Amino acid sequence: MLSRADATARLTEAKHEQGLDFVDLADAIDRDEVWTASLVFGDVSASETEARELCARLGIEDEAVVDALQREPYKGDEEATIPSDPMLYRLYEIPQVYGDAIKACVHEEFGDGIMSAIDFECHVDRIDHDDGDRVRITYEGKFLPYKKW
Repeated sequence: MLSRADATARLTEAKHEQGLDFVDLADAIDRDEVWTASLVFGDVSASETEARELCARLGIEDEAVVDALQREPYKGDEEATIPSDPMLYRLYEIPQVYGDAIKACVHEEFGDGIMSAIDFECHVDRIDHDDGDRVRITYEGKFLPYKKW
C-alpha cells in the first residue's frame, strides 16, 4: 500500500513537472482550489471519481495513488507545534493576537458555540492595492451551538 506521504510526493512532482497550479487541478475535479490543495497535501480524502480525475489531469496512471487519495487522513500533529515557515507562522499568529476578540465577537453575534471545521469553506483571493497586493483569506463555517442537557 502506497503511503499518503508518498502519494503526495508523486502528485506534487507531477504538478510541478506539468506547470499546473491548484486552480487548474480544482477545475479538473470541480472543487475549490484550497480544498484541492488540501487533497494533494493529504489533509482531506477524495471520492473515487475525484481521485481518478485528479490523477488523469496530472498524467498519473497508478492505482496506488488513486487508492491513497481515497483514504481518510490523520488530521493534526501528535504534538502541537507552531510551524517555522513564515507564511504558516503568520496564520498561527492571527489567533494568538486576535483570537480572544474574534471569539468574543462570534459569541455576541451567535451565542455560546463554535464554528464547524467540518461544514466549512476557505477561500484565498488576491486584492489589488496601491501599496501592494493584499491576501484575503475567508473562513466560512456552520455555527454549532453548545447543547444543553
